[in-house]
Amino acid sequence: MLKKELRIRKQKDFENIYSKGVYCSEGFLAVKFIGNKELFSRFGFIVSKKISKKAVERNRIKRILRESIRLSKSQIKKGYDIILITRNGIESRTYREISNTVEKLLMKSGLLKK
Repeated sequence: MLKKELRIRKQKDFENIYSKGVYCSEGFLAVKFIGNKELFSRFGFIVSKKISKKAVERNRIKRILRESIRLSKSQIKKGYDIILITRNGIESRTYREISNTVEKLLMKSGLLKK
């Protein structure tokens, strides 16, 4: 679980990132991010009902995404608000596939430290 300070929870923050953020995608995941004035990065996750009608499956996907971010948190650049957006096809993926795609996506978007 991510600490409260590392989570994006307000609708206003999501809307701001969604409208002004930089977009990058990789397979069944996409990311939108924007700079913030904090000394840490914050994260949000969007798993639509289009992915699965079942809340259990959507929550499973969010748990996997949160764990992937938690484990690679030290490698992610500080000072960004980041939203991970899921696409069709993620519901049939394993933890390892999702985790690898998250890492590739963050690398592609330039959010990982070198």
